[in-house]
Amino acid sequence: MKSFNEVVRELSDPTSRQALKAMRRGIEREALRIEKTGHLAMDSHPKALGSALMHSRITTDYSESLLEFITPVFENIDELVEDLTCTHAYSVRNLNGQRLWPVSMPCYVGDVADIPIAEYGSSNNGKMKRLYRKGLTYRYGAQMQIISGVHFNFSVSDALWSRLYALSDTKMSKAEFISESYFGLIRNYRRLVWVLPYLFGASPALCGSFIKDQPTDLPFEKVGKGTLYLPYATSLRMSDLGYTNHEQNSLSISYNNLSDYLDGMNSAISMSSENFAKIGVKVDGEYRQLNANVLQIENEFYSPIRAKRVAQGNEKPSESLARAGVEYIEVRALDVNPYSAVGIEKSQIRFLDLFLLNCLLQPSLASSEAEEAEIAANLEAVVLEGRKPGLQLTQNGIAIGLSDWLTSLFDNLGEIAKLLDNDADSEYQQALAHWHKAVVNPDETLSGRIIKMLKHEQIDHNQWVMQLAQDYYQQLNDYSISDSVLARYQQDAQQSLDKQAASESLGDVSFDQFLADYFGQKS
Repeated sequence: MKSFNEVVRELSDPTSRQALKAMRRGIEREALRIEKTGHLAMDSHPKALGSALMHSRITTDYSESLLEFITPVFENIDELVEDLTCTHAYSVRNLNGQRLWPVSMPCYVGDVADIPIAEYGSSNNGKMKRLYRKGLTYRYGAQMQIISGVHFNFSVSDALWSRLYALSDTKMSKAEFISESYFGLIRNYRRLVWVLPYLFGASPALCGSFIKDQPTDLPFEKVGKGTLYLPYATSLRMSDLGYTNHEQNSLSISYNNLSDYLDGMNSAISMSSENFAKIGVKVDGEYRQLNANVLQIENEFYSPIRAKRVAQGNEKPSESLARAGVEYIEVRALDVNPYSAVGIEKSQIRFLDLFLLNCLLQPSLASSEAEEAEIAANLEAVVLEGRKPGLQLTQNGIAIGLSDWLTSLFDNLGEIAKLLDNDADSEYQQALAHWHKAVVNPDETLSGRIIKMLKHEQIDHNQWVMQLAQDYYQQLNDYSISDSVLARYQQDAQQSLDKQAASESLGDVSFDQFLADYFGQKS
């Protein structure tokens, strides 16, 4: 196995550098619709945005109120952010004065029983999507499901894979090598995942109403009238208060290779849960959940990163991977960035490029149970007290200062940045320098900036967020969209509605039979 420095040297020629630069990225950003008062929108998904079931760019997640904006895949970062911004701007123009909640943690929810579960129409596919979300409600409660995040989809170029394959001494086929390498990336990402909440975690504080019914022993402090915060927290979204599932602690999904991962996932989706069985699956003729397993479907597996492949037809995610291997990875550890109208900044995207390339190019040994425990402990420490002076983490069983580990990491990222930049363009090195300020001074992290502002201004978190929502509402309303782009969005919306209507007009089998067929397929 070659060292990182050896691989970097072998990729320093012009052809290899060009292959490195040709990364492909997509973004999925979640955002709650809110009324001018700040309260959660309770109305249906706006018709002007099209069909949430069929639209490729604008859909919903758990709730009718939880929008999800999806970009196509881009190589160019400026084009990626432009596309995401246009989708936001078109949507805001069609929300009848509603705003987008610009942070991860919700507020002003009222009675959680009133949170509207997303509707997808009368087709069996639509019914299944809604029932899955209904099951999530019974299992974890609605409030956890309306926490928002940003997902970053990433792959490297075919040219880079050809170069890396040629440099390797593997006996595997190229397709096997690609999947194996992506799993190496995933293992290294998991070892370093704490870096993302440290730098980009943006939920160190929340509205007190969010935990009104949840017991917690976290030592919260208070600012303003009702804002709760932890002095050194980075991402409460990723804590036990956020998007977690303790039932999944019984699962042991291996990331050591594709075969082991698929075996673990197939076992997980057929593993029964005593707790979820108590809910019932079909009670008095009405479904409450898809099944009583630990996972209803694979999407319920909460992981900060996923191996992905674009599905064909009605393939399950694991079936797509089994058919042709890993095509890209999905980063799921990102809070919504409140300092951006679209939830993420270009400097973050460039950092993620460097971070993920580092995870790919570094040696990646198989992980053990002991290392998995270490990974979980490091992540929890950073989520709850990542900005604490002198914080110690554990690396290969040895204590290491968070700042020392970050300094070493940034040195490696700097080597990759030099390969990606050229004489006329130093955007990667500039992005790295920007986020290096947060290594030197934790107040420069997103969470540090938020806590510093809240304490200095002595204002409530929700008051600050409402002002941001108003500012971004105006900014996105004023954003220039050409007539041709506007017409495309209108056409996409109508075509998605027509596509849903056409699917609902077909003679479907009964829903019971549909579910039996779906879960009867071999994975």
